Amino acid sequence: MAPSIAPAASAAPHVSVVVPGLNEAESLTELAQRVDQALKGRFSYEIIFVDDGSTDDSWGVISRIRAENPLVKGIRLRKNFGKATALTAGFRKARGTVVVTMDADLQDDPADLPSFIAKVEEGLDVVVGWKVNRLDPANRLVLSRIFNGTVRAVTGVKLHDMNCGFKAYRCEVLRTIPIYGDLFRYIPALAAWQGFRVTEIPVRHHARKYGASRYGLERILRGFFDLLSVMFLTRYSKKPMHLFGLIGLVFAATGVTINAYLTFLWLLGHKIGDRPLLLLGVLMILLGIQFFSMGFIGEFLTFQMQQRHLADDPPVREELE
Repeated sequence: MAPSIAPAASAAPHVSVVVPGLNEAESLTELAQRVDQALKGRFSYEIIFVDDGSTDDSWGVISRIRAENPLVKGIRLRKNFGKATALTAGFRKARGTVVVTMDADLQDDPADLPSFIAKVEEGLDVVVGWKVNRLDPANRLVLSRIFNGTVRAVTGVKLHDMNCGFKAYRCEVLRTIPIYGDLFRYIPALAAWQGFRVTEIPVRHHARKYGASRYGLERILRGFFDLLSVMFLTRYSKKPMHLFGLIGLVFAATGVTINAYLTFLWLLGHKIGDRPLLLLGVLMILLGIQFFSMGFIGEFLTFQMQQRHLADDPPVREELE
């Protein structure tokens, strides 16, 4: 495969296409060819394949593609660390002004790449793909709609498919938004919270050509747990006392009310020492104090870490420059 545009080694490309993958050896060559066809003569680009600990011949395929096309780079992780780590490794390697992520299974159509790039060049910061005609099993479609509806309600970011792996970012977004766990799927929501402009475009979707999907119930549950994390990060990460203080106030007020009631009964001559309600009242007050303490500690840590952004080096085994 001949390179479309061969910039000097020191010149940064305009577009970086980051493709994380696990055991997708069969699709990588075709994907690289189709990305080349979509961007040839239009944009300077680089493709960064990230092998997330594959057990098939993915790294061998990436090495062969790299030998034919110097615009292709490869990163191999020591083992399967998950998509967030793979993306982080790819983002650190990316030099483009526009960074596009897409899955390696050929379900995303590289022909849509110019549409993403055009939207970023219009001034948008994050562009998310919307698979209008999604070719997935019915149960996955239903779960996806429930998930995306919940995400829209919680985050306020009106996207049809937050979980779509086909996205484009202005490079400043990725320098601002930390990625860990499975929060990569919520980058648009975190970016919107940081004031970046987020939009979506319809994209074509294809049935999986090789291999089998790894989408299951565990991934859905992780997604909802991560949504709770996003809700906390976007609403309370800079003001934890607003959350923990409110919970502590509710508990403490309930405990004080209960004990005030029991005190009134005691003044009337009733015996209250053997009442379980007394224990509940004391417990609620203690819980309230604990939540207030958590809020104060959270505020202190937030103040200390406000200007600090530390990140470990990704676990890269080897790279193709």
